[in-house]
Amino acid sequence: LNGAGGNTPKATTTKDTLEKIDLVQKDENVKTFFDLDPNGISFVFNLNFLGTLIPTQVFAKDMAEKEKGTIIMITSMNAFRPLTRIPAYSAAKAAAQAMIALAKSIAQELGSRGIRANAIAPGFFSTKQNAALLWNEDGTPTERTGKILAATPMDRFGEPEELAGTLLFLCDDTYSGFITGVNIPVDGGFNAYSGV
Repeated sequence: LNGAGGNTPKATTTKDTLEKIDLVQKDENVKTFFDLDPNGISFVFNLNFLGTLIPTQVFAKDMAEKEKGTIIMITSMNAFRPLTRIPAYSAAKAAAQAMIALAKSIAQELGSRGIRANAIAPGFFSTKQNAALLWNEDGTPTERTGKILAATPMDRFGEPEELAGTLLFLCDDTYSGFITGVNIPVDGGFNAYSGV
């Protein structure tokens, strides 16, 4: 199970869009696209892509020798629809498309060795890690939560067991033994909704 991923403040902006004033008046509380730290971007890319590739190489070799194994990549809905304020993370998770391609490549290359490789693309789940982005201190939803739910046909966040159910399904040879090289969105319809 490849679940490496994350972001850093060095690779985030403070606003959804660049305003003209941001170009002419420097405010130390405002971080724009032009203030992104290349080292922060490298960190995010390495964490999100190499953090998946390297463990896969290590564990898949053992699986190939045993002629049995299942590899699951945790990708992201950012692979399909980038989010605001996190350009490096969105770009790195667009590399989730690369992870999906990696899963397909492994499925093709190692399938004859009994190895299956699939991906899961989680939508939005309210967790401790993202609580400050989704909820105000008084427990009311933030503006970002409103935007997310407006673009999620099921009009709610996912529950952890819903993600776990997909994972268990893909790991079980009885139920998914002939499934390899696919990406399953667990997103309440986020990827299916065009916004119109």
